[in-house]
Amino acid sequence: MVSLDTNFLIDLRKGEPTAVAKAKAIEESGEPKCVTAPVAAELLVGAHRFGGQQLERTRKLLESLVLLDADMEACEEAGRIGADLLSRGGTIGGVDLLVAAISKRHGQRLLTRDRAFSRVPGLTVEAY
Repeated sequence: MVSLDTNFLIDLRKGEPTAVAKAKAIEESGEPKCVTAPVAAELLVGAHRFGGQQLERTRKLLESLVLLDADMEACEEAGRIGADLLSRGGTIGGVDLLVAAISKRHGQRLLTRDRAFSRVPGLTVEAY
């Protein structure tokens, strides 16, 4: 399974060629696609802002993806990642920290164009 980040899903909705090509390749491979709760929430913020068809399309998209649980182990992983980054003089935003931790906890690579995720030890990041 591949964990889809917010920027990938937004780029896909906008018809960004690299995102569309990557989505097509994933679909053809038959690989299951998943999303973390923070990513789903970020998408729904924008969808609720626009309402109507945008909200319905976003709900339909999210229903087609496996939702990864944010359980206590994911919270522990977020703590470990955050502490490690701070000890090395860096950090990432709270939402990104949770996206990384949940994806890592479930053993999923993260499909994103956000380079900040590359600082997370042990997280497999795939750019598009």
